Amino acid sequence: PDIIDPAILRPGRLDQLIYIPLPDEKSREAIFRASLRKSPVARDVDMGYIAKVTHGFSGADLTEICQRACKLAIRQSIESEIRREKERASNPSAAMDLDEDDPVPEITKAHFEEAMRFARRSVSDNDIRKYEMFAQTLQQSRGFGTNFRFPNASGSSAAPGGTGGDQGNFHDDPEDDLYS
Repeated sequence: PDIIDPAILRPGRLDQLIYIPLPDEKSREAIFRASLRKSPVARDVDMGYIAKVTHGFSGADLTEICQRACKLAIRQSIESEIRREKERASNPSAAMDLDEDDPVPEITKAHFEEAMRFARRSVSDNDIRKYEMFAQTLQQSRGFGTNFRFPNASGSSAAPGGTGGDQGNFHDDPEDDLYS
């Protein structure tokens, strides 16, 4: 965001800066569950533990871990099926004895452990500091901020540095009226 042309950030163009922080532990667990909602995951896979050890990971990073674990499970299933087909071809009489169940019916701890070997954070602590500084700088450059106050009913200004009933540059001058 620090390389954005300041002209784009002028009022009336991109008026809002929305900073979405990295997910906390509860959110990371929810992301894991959402990413795997249609996938068969072994009951002994502790999503809470995976969420705990992935501090600093973005939602995309977590999704990548899930996708890699799924692919590993699929690859293992395909390899098991190829082995079974070879066994059937080499021994046709024993083909009836082979189990027809899916050899890898779910994503296991081993798949997640392997996926975590390749896991990486895409947002460094330094990047986070840069984003936070950018947000703060942009907010400060926007003008009044929270210091703007209308004068109160008694005629004195509630704005810092105000001078009683003075309303700054706002006058009842008919020549200033754009619509008359």
